Amino acid sequence: MQRRTLLQSMAALAALPLLPLLPKLAQAASQVIDVIIPPLRKSKDAWRKLLPPASYTVLFEQGTERAFTSPLLDEHRAGTFVCAACYLPLFASVNKFESGTGWPSFTQSIAGHTAFVKDRQFFEERTEYHCVRCGGHQGHVFDDGPSPRGQRWCNNGVALNFVAKGQPLPALRI
Repeated sequence: MQRRTLLQSMAALAALPLLPLLPKLAQAASQVIDVIIPPLRKSKDAWRKLLPPASYTVLFEQGTERAFTSPLLDEHRAGTFVCAACYLPLFASVNKFESGTGWPSFTQSIAGHTAFVKDRQFFEERTEYHCVRCGGHQGHVFDDGPSPRGQRWCNNGVALNFVAKGQPLPALRI
């Protein structure tokens, strides 16, 4: 028996215990859907005319609202949190939790609806996230959230609008 044939046979035998998992893996792979969200490009002047000053400052000047000032801290109804600038859905209410930090916090965003950059302000590196569609700054992701994900998506309330379950989501801004 040639060495190559022997190695191939051994590899095949080693993979045999994985055969029962193949249908589950195939099913999981078929459920992954990549959605491409085209960017919405507007000038800062255009956004300034559309948004309240506090929202504009947070979304497009990377500002931060004061802690414990957002009415969304007390929002506990079922629904969806959308970007205040372009109305792209960013968070499901089932992923909101009380972090005690003074800003609305979530365990995860809607997959594919946020983009990330490294923020090196304040002498530390943080992960900043933005709306993938309009580029509006939302907040930062920290690794001190609840199980099982362990993430805390700390969001500026003025960067979001809440849409209660049963209400239509707003049309995406153009």
